[in-house]
Amino acid sequence: MNHRQRQPRRALHGVILLDKPLGLSSNDALQKVRRLMRAEKAGHTGTLDPLATGLLPLCFGAATKFSQVSLDADKAYRATLKLGQTTTTGDGEGQIVKERPVQVDAAAIEAACRALTGPIEQVPPMHSALKHEGRALYEYARAGIEIERAARKVTIHAIDIVEWQGDKLVLDVRCSKGTYIRTLAQDIGELLGSGAYLQGLRRTGSGGVTLEGSVTLADLQAMTEAERDHHLLPADVLLSDWPEVVLDESEAGRFLTGLRRRVSRADAPQVRVYGPNPAAPSGQLPRVLLGSAHIKAGELIPTRLLSPVEVQGLSTPIL
Repeated sequence: MNHRQRQPRRALHGVILLDKPLGLSSNDALQKVRRLMRAEKAGHTGTLDPLATGLLPLCFGAATKFSQVSLDADKAYRATLKLGQTTTTGDGEGQIVKERPVQVDAAAIEAACRALTGPIEQVPPMHSALKHEGRALYEYARAGIEIERAARKVTIHAIDIVEWQGDKLVLDVRCSKGTYIRTLAQDIGELLGSGAYLQGLRRTGSGGVTLEGSVTLADLQAMTEAERDHHLLPADVLLSDWPEVVLDESEAGRFLTGLRRRVSRADAPQVRVYGPNPAAPSGQLPRVLLGSAHIKAGELIPTRLLSPVEVQGLSTPIL
């Protein structure tokens, strides 16, 4: 029997900003890209619903240590709402349970968006991946079982109206982690008196990264390995909106052992820490990420450290 030889895995370190296609789970997308990259270690940065498209940062090697950063970061979405109908699931997959006339104007839409901006409470939808006694809520929902859910506090930083035409309303939403955009769409529909469900969702940002520089799965599949490697970004792209601290060689070595260092900096809840890449030949980075930390009372306190092997891997980019 003729078996195809399995391609050896590579110790890759970095991040690919994937523009996830419709209908694919986050884990399926991760495994497909991992196979294409032949990466030893990989992880994604939080689930993006199969019915949503857009930004899904994928972490490889040392970058997986910072995947939680993207998971905890604020998110940005472009949401398309269908006014006049509500469904069992809050999106287009469910059955229509109620229809109402759409009698709204721009002022009413703006008022509804304003009312839901800021700190709010949301009850997680039954059709969600949130766990109850080890099972996802959507499993109970499919069995016709309703589970009582506690409201959660989230923050809607901004809702901007992109387009409104008849029963179609397109919004740009910036929000805290854990926000259910389906629930937000339903709440907007109720404030308008017409009802609404989420017809389409696209994630456009997570923390300091956006769709700029992202690549689709179809494009990756059509590329050579060298072309795919060109899309591997440095691990610190996930920390790009954090302040940075640069240490000299001796201080960097001590920091990597977990020791606190004295710094002349104001307190900060999270900073990215760099050290030199001594005698870096042409094409290599003059400095390299050592890890993350926070600053309290003049002390730089390590939060997440890279190993010397990981630091060396980051110091030698593929490009």
